[in-house]
Amino acid sequence: MSDRLLVRAPGPLATLQDAGRRGYQRLGVSGSGPMDRLAHEAANRMAGNPPGTVAVELALGGLVLEVAAERVRLAFAGGTFELQIDDKPMPWWSCVTVHRGQMVRIGRAQAGVWGYVAIAGGLALPAQLGSHATHTLSRLGGIEGRPLRAGDALALAELEPSPHPDLMLPDPPPAREVIRAVPGPQDDYFTPAGLAAFFGEGYRVSAQADRMGYRLEGPQVEHAKGFNIVSDGTVAGSVQVPGMGTPIVLMADRQTTGGYPKIATVIGADLPALAQIAPGGRLRFQSVSFEQALEARRVMRGWLDRLADRLEPLRTGADLDPARLLGLNLIGGVTAGDPLREGLVP
Repeated sequence: MSDRLLVRAPGPLATLQDAGRRGYQRLGVSGSGPMDRLAHEAANRMAGNPPGTVAVELALGGLVLEVAAERVRLAFAGGTFELQIDDKPMPWWSCVTVHRGQMVRIGRAQAGVWGYVAIAGGLALPAQLGSHATHTLSRLGGIEGRPLRAGDALALAELEPSPHPDLMLPDPPPAREVIRAVPGPQDDYFTPAGLAAFFGEGYRVSAQADRMGYRLEGPQVEHAKGFNIVSDGTVAGSVQVPGMGTPIVLMADRQTTGGYPKIATVIGADLPALAQIAPGGRLRFQSVSFEQALEARRVMRGWLDRLADRLEPLRTGADLDPARLLGLNLIGGVTAGDPLREGLVP
């Protein structure tokens, strides 16, 4: 029997996600893929995988896996979640080797919404339309196009990975409340007052937030030309404003076209941070140019490319060794320049 991970208890929405489906949106097929692309790729890089390898995505935590293999390496990223291997607490944002019979227990989210478990070597799964990404509405990808269930067996594509030290990332990406967005493509459908409200006031993520979209609560955005357009294409990060005037940010499982005007598009570098804002969490939008969006993407890619250099040997429990603390820059966030342009944060 093949080596595998056994799902003993799934979370409320645990699915399998790779980088997503490409080339089918014109046929009405959603791209799907991870909600937090930065964390998904980081987990895979920590596990030694190509960036788009299929991984387990968790919503708000809650997953128990049993190891049915001699050994397998698992990497954990996204948000901050309670993690235990058997009964031993482990830090999140780490990469560890686990062995046959061990139980991996992921508890509730302590911060953020979406978490990722990358498996070194990936999983042995058939692809559908060129992807393993689960899209539950169309029942595509993953295991029968559905969330994971107790009793599911995740077959490992790589048997007995080579020995490797356990590692952790001491400086995961920080949360962001200021979300950058490029105006348009239908920003002319809104009054100056409506644009000022959208880019000047604060919003909250409502309870109506899922993989399709996040409905926001806050000031209404005033339309100038009505709230219907000829349906056109959407992308992850499109911000639609229906007739009620409160924005909806389209996410990974979005519909492929929409008939509401789009006031802005959240830049790709900030969409992961927006995805990690839980219902009730606050945010505000900042207008940026296309060139600034490209620069933010460059900074994000640089953070990922330098990830391996920042991994440290795994430490568990309270590590208060005086010599180690003296070697840390505990006020490293102070800078006279722009931390985004200097590549200090993604």
